[in-house]
Amino acid sequence: MAIEIDLTDHVVLVTGGVRGVGAGISRVFLAAGASVVACARRPPDAPITVGERTVEYLPADVRDPESVAALIDSIVQRHGRLDHLVNNAGGAPFALAADASARFHDKIVQLNLLAPLQLAQAAQAVMRDQPTGGTITSITSVSGVRPSPGTAAYGAAKAGVDSMTTSLAVEWAPRVRVNTIVAGPVETELSALHYGDADGVAAVGRTIPMGRLAAPEDIGRCAVFLASPLAAFVTGAALLVHGGGELPAFLGAATTEHHEQLS
Repeated sequence: MAIEIDLTDHVVLVTGGVRGVGAGISRVFLAAGASVVACARRPPDAPITVGERTVEYLPADVRDPESVAALIDSIVQRHGRLDHLVNNAGGAPFALAADASARFHDKIVQLNLLAPLQLAQAAQAVMRDQPTGGTITSITSVSGVRPSPGTAAYGAAKAGVDSMTTSLAVEWAPRVRVNTIVAGPVETELSALHYGDADGVAAVGRTIPMGRLAAPEDIGRCAVFLASPLAAFVTGAALLVHGGGELPAFLGAATTEHHEQLS
């Protein structure tokens, strides 16, 4: 028998789910049969669809606790339930730590650490009373597990989400499963801001063992897996979705033609 993921009748909230990685996540959940609600501060430029099904958009500022509460309440009023939360909203502009203001760092931590916590709290309050419970998956980053020059506060916040997730998984088990996806570089419509033109994107791809950046749907498929019954015993986990990581710098710096593993 083929193994398939069918999330028909499931209700999913994807924060920042109308662009970039979030849009890819929303599309994969739609393809799995779920009803998808995506929130962002501004609507998508065009409807996000799979076949005849469309992502439902709700405006929200995930940094504002009142906005988060209203968002969750609206979903429950419309759909009667909330089965899955994907904490995807986040990001940070480049700024060297020595030059950035305290207010700048505060805003980065608020968006990338405190907002996911607030959303998780609000979602768990609904899921804990549902017979089927629910799942919470947060999209974190390799910036949280390796140096993140130019985005130090962002990397620290993402590391905080990974740590927070292990605690929430213990506190909220077995009713609610809580996991993270540790994402590597992803190619989106904003890739040029980070890596330059197509040649720059390709050059970054060559530093990844898989030979390319992730596609948004690569992240989405892993999010759907963690939300599905196939991951029923997975909680408190950090799933690495980084194409093998980054090639060690010493390999590029070495002058030999053949590299041997040292033992």
